[in-house]
Amino acid sequence: MPASRQGPNRPVALTLATMAALDTTPDLPTEHEEGVLGRSYRALSIGIVSVVLLIAFEATAVGTAMPVAARELDGVSLYAFAFSGYFTTSLFGMVLAGQWSDRRGPLGAVTTGIGAFATGLLLSGTATAMWLFILGRAVQGLGGGLVIVALYVVVGRAYPERLRPAIMAAFAASWVVPSIVGPLASGAVTEHLGWRWVFVGIPVLVVFPLALALPQIRRRAAGAVDHAADHASFDRRRIRLALGISLGAGLLQYAAQDLTWLSLVPGVAGAALLVPAVLGLLPRGTYRAARGLPSVVLLRGVAAGSFIAAESFVPLMLVTQRGLSPTLAGFSLAAGGVTWALGSWVQSRARVEPYRDRLMTFGMVLVAGAIAAAPSVLIDSVPAWSLAVAWAFGCFGMGLVISSTSVLLLQLSAPEEAGTNSAALQISDGLSNVVLLAIGGAAFAALGGGTVSHAATEASGSHPAAFAAVFLPMAGVALVGAWVTTRLREA
Repeated sequence: MPASRQGPNRPVALTLATMAALDTTPDLPTEHEEGVLGRSYRALSIGIVSVVLLIAFEATAVGTAMPVAARELDGVSLYAFAFSGYFTTSLFGMVLAGQWSDRRGPLGAVTTGIGAFATGLLLSGTATAMWLFILGRAVQGLGGGLVIVALYVVVGRAYPERLRPAIMAAFAASWVVPSIVGPLASGAVTEHLGWRWVFVGIPVLVVFPLALALPQIRRRAAGAVDHAADHASFDRRRIRLALGISLGAGLLQYAAQDLTWLSLVPGVAGAALLVPAVLGLLPRGTYRAARGLPSVVLLRGVAAGSFIAAESFVPLMLVTQRGLSPTLAGFSLAAGGVTWALGSWVQSRARVEPYRDRLMTFGMVLVAGAIAAAPSVLIDSVPAWSLAVAWAFGCFGMGLVISSTSVLLLQLSAPEEAGTNSAALQISDGLSNVVLLAIGGAAFAALGGGTVSHAATEASGSHPAAFAAVFLPMAGVALVGAWVTTRLREA
């Protein structure tokens, strides 16, 4: 379930029955003993989880409608920019939301983010030219970046520590049904009503969760933790670094899409902007896995990047090497949505809290094993369904790890730093996806993988070794993540 599921970090419709299962404490009359669906938290929980649900549905549905939109707008040559435009602006939105939430509370960032997200959908859905469509995607990305970080701050402020694992599990669970139903629903809407309805239909649905959540956010999480900072100006240096990271990531993506000598120019320029920005925005010591918060942020990137980079090639491998239909290849990942949610639920149980670090190590071992096992289906005697089984175990491991990194981040963050640190977590997640996808794509192309695009599930002349060149290195990256899990606590 791509970055993301994630995050950003995946980013499954959560019914009231599912949320009740996550509500790990009895419904007692005092707020201190209530669960996430207790009287005091019910409106906020349903509201913010519904927001994540709508974002998840859009993220999983839009890929189905995108090829049709690009063809009708005569913009197939600009197709990739509809994805990269969303990503680059979301990075800036993440940093801005961290600053905004720490200084003035998350309410403004949530409201503005939802507004920008809806505006972007409407711009794309009513576009008459491809450049307007891409502009809408960029506005949507800015809103998505604002919302995801601000919601983490809401969780940190509005929920006691004992309930945070449960609400993080609910966020993860809110990607399950969209990941399964989203593409099918989007395909039906695109075929019978037109691709524009996939974009313009979602903003109307935002009204209900906002009506529930905003009053509760205003009551429980509004304003700065340090009231002296209520009117403090934003850190201009961090804003400049955010612009650098967005522009640098965009240039790297552009270079990765055109592997020619000329692409070295934007590639080098992107790296020159990206490296100092990353060093300035992530906690000091992240790149060397310093103990504590830096390793939590690093683990998020290592886990998300290795898994998503590998998962992106699973349907392609099944279609080109085993002859499965695109629909059947996509369904091979469906069980993973359920096991991801199950892993998130397991980590939310109070009884496993003393063993969280060990669970995360176990989770990364499962991820590495699933990625390493994937290319075994290149052998004709290995049944294709075995990959679905392996991937389900890998998704269970991701559910343990991704939700736990969010919980640990809030545990290790002072209240006035929750926004900045949450932004760092999401940046690590998003950037690792881009970097490792670019590396995997380059290796795939260099070893005879053919030409691959988001618009198709075909690769011309794909050689089996090209797929192995993607999966095996990513399994190695996941094993590095297993080592990083041993450094999540201060010595």
